[in-house]
Amino acid sequence: MLESILIAGFGGQGVLSTGQLLAYSGMLENKYVAWIPSYGPEMRGGTANCGVTVSDTPISSPVVSEPTVLIAMNRPSLEKFESCVSPAGIIMVNSSLIDIKVQREDVRTIYVPANDLAEEMGNGKVANNIILGSLIEMTGVVSLDMVVESLKKVLPPRRHNLIDINREALEKGMQLAKNAGEKTSNVS
Repeated sequence: MLESILIAGFGGQGVLSTGQLLAYSGMLENKYVAWIPSYGPEMRGGTANCGVTVSDTPISSPVVSEPTVLIAMNRPSLEKFESCVSPAGIIMVNSSLIDIKVQREDVRTIYVPANDLAEEMGNGKVANNIILGSLIEMTGVVSLDMVVESLKKVLPPRRHNLIDINREALEKGMQLAKNAGEKTSNVS
């Protein structure tokens, strides 16, 4: 198993913490991982992306240039990175903020209204974990339990009271992806 995941959006959307969660979770599962963040000079609202590779075998390069999965949290990220995804890859779109459709037909696409669902849950900051839950369901790259365990490392101790709502967000994203998969399989 090798997943090269590119998570892209703007600062404040949890792009980098999502990458950290994936990396920590992979390490807890004794997998090989690489995490490379990239962000603009702005504190919040600027561009942010990170590449995460999770593998059962050693990783030859930590650079994610042709991701198997793209998580696009905003429209500029989808427009910039859609063409980079490997054929038969997955593009996950935050449809709350992205009002265009994926143009490629050689990839699987899931539209996740992450911000809308997070607001319904009462905490807009868990949108990234809703999409992460969908990723877990679609790929099995890491387990839900390891992501929840990793929250203890990524979140500062004063924020550990948010672990339960983050778990709920992960589960909501997993259910959304499962339902989307069932609809797809019924159509075929």
